[in-house]
Amino acid sequence: MGIGKQAKILNAKQQTMVLAYLENTRYPLRNKIMFLLSFKAGLRAKEISQLTWSMVCDSEGYISDSINLPNNASKGKYSGRIIPLYKDLKKLLTNLKQENTNLSSYIITTERDKKMSAQAIVNFFYLLYKGLNMDGCSSHSGRRTFITQAAKMISQAGGTINDVRQLAGHSSLATTQRYIEYNTEAHKKIIEMI
Repeated sequence: MGIGKQAKILNAKQQTMVLAYLENTRYPLRNKIMFLLSFKAGLRAKEISQLTWSMVCDSEGYISDSINLPNNASKGKYSGRIIPLYKDLKKLLTNLKQENTNLSSYIITTERDKKMSAQAIVNFFYLLYKGLNMDGCSSHSGRRTFITQAAKMISQAGGTINDVRQLAGHSSLATTQRYIEYNTEAHKKIIEMI
């Protein structure tokens, strides 16, 4: 994808603003969970729609420390993965879980259906960003933000870009690299260091 064709990423201040906005929506808990599944777990719209309680719960029915996303809930036959749960996302899931004890049911539901479709999730993000005048953002903004942030911080955690690839569920490192937003400030700093 060329520059300008990819979904824009959101900085920490923008993410906080969106979460505050979602607090005043009709379904704040569900909506914040969808947002964090995108931004703090890097899930695609399809993966968010396919997520069941059994993928985030341990054998006793408690929210576990990770998402266990099988291949059939993801994009391809090798894109399933285990993603550690962000602490705030885990808290929200725990709160939502109190309303649903069926481990085989979907996490993201609507009033009319037992699950929200991937297209409905794409539409949710479109309307969210349109309402906030965040041009260039889409349902993929969270995934791009997640992958970019992970790439920036992975060496501090003792990992490599290959770990980011695995978290993203990509079979190719080249695909992961296309998601990563470049940093012009880092370019300037590195030139001064040479």
